[in-house]
Amino acid sequence: MKYLFVVTGLCVALCHTSCKQKEKQKEEESKLLVTSPLKMDTSIVNEYVCQVRSIRHIELRAQERGYLEKSFVDEGQFVKKGQLLFQIMPKLYGAEIDKAKAEVDLSQIEYQNTKKLRDSNIVAPNELAMAKAKLNKSKAELSLMKVHYQFTEIRAPYDGYIDRLQVRIGSLLDEGDLLTTLSDNSQMWVYYNVPEAEYLDYKTQGSQKKQTVNLLMANHQVFKYPGVVETIEADFDNETGNIPFRATFPNPDGLLRHGETGNVEMTVPLKDALIIPQKATFEVLEKKYVYVVDNANRVHAREITIGADMADLYEIRSGLNANDKILLEGLRKVNNDDKIAYNYVNMRKVLPELRLHAE
Repeated sequence: MKYLFVVTGLCVALCHTSCKQKEKQKEEESKLLVTSPLKMDTSIVNEYVCQVRSIRHIELRAQERGYLEKSFVDEGQFVKKGQLLFQIMPKLYGAEIDKAKAEVDLSQIEYQNTKKLRDSNIVAPNELAMAKAKLNKSKAELSLMKVHYQFTEIRAPYDGYIDRLQVRIGSLLDEGDLLTTLSDNSQMWVYYNVPEAEYLDYKTQGSQKKQTVNLLMANHQVFKYPGVVETIEADFDNETGNIPFRATFPNPDGLLRHGETGNVEMTVPLKDALIIPQKATFEVLEKKYVYVVDNANRVHAREITIGADMADLYEIRSGLNANDKILLEGLRKVNNDDKIAYNYVNMRKVLPELRLHAE
């Protein structure tokens, strides 16, 4: 009987201890996690829609009127500087050159005869001067005809790619008619628009060195050669509040072509940024809020302003300071002005374990 009492007492003691442990465990589980914003130097990657342009992209137009006699290139073909591309009915100008040469020969003979007469003091000095002027005029007309003849040959002014041909052999061309375009794709100019606030951050927080950027192409692959921001245009667009940036990208493989689109990825430094997890926020009517814990352990909803959006993190522009305590988890379990029990965790320990969605 005595043994029975001992066993029974032992069971009661174990049961009591187990109950206390469960209550303690339940109490710990009911506590919510609280942290504080972290102030640190960091950087973010901003994306901007961009347009890719050849460093040289020109229109090739007819310089003389006539029929297109020959075309020596095809669409998309790579051509070298000085290569003959088109020829516009040269026979007419060839005949004009022959005529101008004959005029030069005739004027030359007249001038030589007049000079002999002048040397013999048979004619007046003015007659020799007139013969000389006539010779010079005929030579100038010959040079002009040769220029017109050269204009019948359209040659590439630099290495590049031929675009769509706008005319076909036999087409009657007027002076100025578009033949095609030529693109120098050895380097590419990439244009993108930056909002005024981000432009100011870039200028005030960036270094004096030229900014390196990446190009995310339309297939969501990053172009393997980084570019450099070389130019910021002078004026903001009053309608959009943006200012155009221009980055230059090397294009040794010829992958990029004029007219492509994509996104420029630009790293922007943030000095003394105030960082909180995204999962510590909630949204009401398109405004962001956090629950701030006061000294009485009560939570209060407070509106915040987001400065930058990072992976699982927000940079806060206003509404918080580094000493505030904010609710990290359990946002759906509390209401405004609730008193809570919590465990405090340092933000630096939270960062490696972040998950976007609040519990």
